[in-house]
Amino acid sequence: MTAPMQRGLSRRRVEDDRFLRGLGRFVEDIAAPGALHGVMLRSPHAHARIVAIDPTAARAMPGVHAVLTATELRAEGLHPLPCVAKVATLAPLVIPPRPALAERVVRHVGDPVAFVVAETLPQARDAAEAIMVDYETLPAVTDGAAALRPDAPQIWDQAPGNLAFRFQKGDAAAVAAAFARAVTIVSLDLVNNRVTAAPIEPRAAVATWHAETQSFLLQVTGQGVHAMRDQLATVFGIAPDRIRVVAPDVGGGFGAKNFIFPDYVLAMLAARRLGRPVLWVSERTEDFLSTAHGRDNRTHAELALDSEGRFLALRAETVANMGAYLSGSGPGSSTNSPGTAMGGLYDIPAVFMDVRGAFTNTVPIDAYRGAGKPEANYIIERLVDLAARRTGIDAVELRRRNLIASFPHRTAMGMTIDCGEFRANLDRAAAAADIAGFAARRAASEARGMLRGLGLACFMETSRGAPGEWAAVRFEPDGKVALALGTQSNGQGHETSFPQVAADLLGLPVEGFRLVQADTRDVARGHGHGGARSLHMGGEAMVRAIDAVLAKARALAAQMLQAPEAALSFADGRFSVAEDPAGRGVGLLDLAREAPGAIDAEVDSDLDLVTFPNGCQVAEVEIDPETGLVRLDRYTAIDDYGRLVNPMLTIGQVQGGLAQGIGQAMLEEVAYDAESGQILTASLMDYCLPRAEDLPPLDVTCVEVPTTSNRLGAKGSGQAGCIGAPQTLMHAVLDALAPLGIEAIDMPVTPNKVWAAIRGRA
Repeated sequence: MTAPMQRGLSRRRVEDDRFLRGLGRFVEDIAAPGALHGVMLRSPHAHARIVAIDPTAARAMPGVHAVLTATELRAEGLHPLPCVAKVATLAPLVIPPRPALAERVVRHVGDPVAFVVAETLPQARDAAEAIMVDYETLPAVTDGAAALRPDAPQIWDQAPGNLAFRFQKGDAAAVAAAFARAVTIVSLDLVNNRVTAAPIEPRAAVATWHAETQSFLLQVTGQGVHAMRDQLATVFGIAPDRIRVVAPDVGGGFGAKNFIFPDYVLAMLAARRLGRPVLWVSERTEDFLSTAHGRDNRTHAELALDSEGRFLALRAETVANMGAYLSGSGPGSSTNSPGTAMGGLYDIPAVFMDVRGAFTNTVPIDAYRGAGKPEANYIIERLVDLAARRTGIDAVELRRRNLIASFPHRTAMGMTIDCGEFRANLDRAAAAADIAGFAARRAASEARGMLRGLGLACFMETSRGAPGEWAAVRFEPDGKVALALGTQSNGQGHETSFPQVAADLLGLPVEGFRLVQADTRDVARGHGHGGARSLHMGGEAMVRAIDAVLAKARALAAQMLQAPEAALSFADGRFSVAEDPAGRGVGLLDLAREAPGAIDAEVDSDLDLVTFPNGCQVAEVEIDPETGLVRLDRYTAIDDYGRLVNPMLTIGQVQGGLAQGIGQAMLEEVAYDAESGQILTASLMDYCLPRAEDLPPLDVTCVEVPTTSNRLGAKGSGQAGCIGAPQTLMHAVLDALAPLGIEAIDMPVTPNKVWAAIRGRA
């Protein structure tokens, strides 16, 4: 009897059993005998000269083993933390040195100044407070546009005018010509507010030095262990094979855990100097002060239309706040990444974008869920909604006229979209959200003194992340089949979904597989997670590895059964001799036991194709004009993520992304005091994350349009919610406020901001 197909089945996550029973293994759960505790001393100033540091008193305190300052780092010969982004800027990227501890000048609140290692955490904290630092404060600037003004404080000598880079993409001449013949031009000044990932598990690491092999073990809450290993090797000036990086269970990443940070470098250095493991765990406020932030763009955007409402051209000029340093992949989030998605799902013949990256006295910016694609979609969708108001064309109809309708389609930015049902999904979303019944719901709200608005928006993601991936399939002595992957889970459910695919291809029970990931010793190569790439890139690599397993197994089975390979059929994990009355055959697991390692296989997949998750989403909000409180009442999404391996996990991923996108639009913002540079939202008392009561049921329907860019037909779903939600919610808010003559408001639409806008005090 043939086993039922696992792909397409909504199985509960197998990993949840251990999480719900408290058996997850996170960094802080790791037992490291003899471990010391590390604490970072951070700058209280946004911009200041370090006149002197005196660690004498701290070094003499009970339990203290080391106090590291920039002096010790120079003696060790450590190199700065690298920025590895490859961006074709007009002039070379200005990459100032980012030492693990500040030298001479601190450039943002939270910049690391000293690292204390002690027997206990309280002892380390006390010693950090005893370090005497003499600062001479300097003028600070926290806004990217303000930093580029001629009178702004200079942050780096090597970056005159605080300009980190200038990036351009598209056809400027074609755009100018299209604007010259346009009948309607709409323009907007948009703010994509600064946010932070705020994962449930803050950053943490345990560093161990093995003197006998002269090598490091770093156990870290991370998303991409191989890239982290290679960058750490650059900092220490040693071969990558002398550093093993392992990520146990990870309590959320959202991009921020893809990178190395000074804390990891210092824990490793201290472990090597002291010969004992060093544990460092960030506190929540410390995470706000030191973990990479996301977004923070200011954009002037314009859309040109002809007399029939057809889009002719799009241009966008952006100032991207990069923070005090260029983080590992930071420049890519405002250049390469949005460049792939600029224009969204629309057939726009000419597009041009211009981006200036600015240094400021703030935490460095890097990839945050979606990384550039939310920003690009926000630009085009806000313009389209404004164009509908200006032209009087219904917002649904205006989109339908301009959505890409034939495939393959090559965009003005050079991306080839292979498939989609963009217009059909628009119509499905309008029907599912009952747009026809909105007038009655609005009237009911008005009767209660409330404002009600409906917003609709489309989105397109360009999903891939790094090209290529590594995978291996190994048959282990305990009878399990190990699936080793260079991609990595940080909460998505890979321990469930990848075995579902392997079970179908190998004909074995789904319970018979073990996922191996996030360990540079057991996984030869890999690009980790980022860009919704795991099932697309990692899944393709795994399929190719399984192909190699079956090819080896077929040859071995033919030899054992004394039959030609062509005469063998394979089903339900067993090779059988076709039309053999004796029913001769042999199972995969039997072959693996008979010849250990003989049918194991590993591959390097060279796949570099991009996929295009997409959809249309509708939100309804109700606003209390007396308080400015915005309540999200309904949310509907009709999305296409290609062929689904596990629909329940997919919808869960999308709902999580929607919550984050809604959070950015309604609640979340990392704010700084413009004069002092002090961060004003360094705790969950001030930085507001969405709670259950802030969200209605998020109604997600998946329309499967398989891509041919990978064997699974998958497009990726991990980032989509964050990409689609912000503009959808903002359109609903603006629709509610339109009767009051309010046409513009920036994220997040907090009660105070909405209240002020209603009263003309914005």
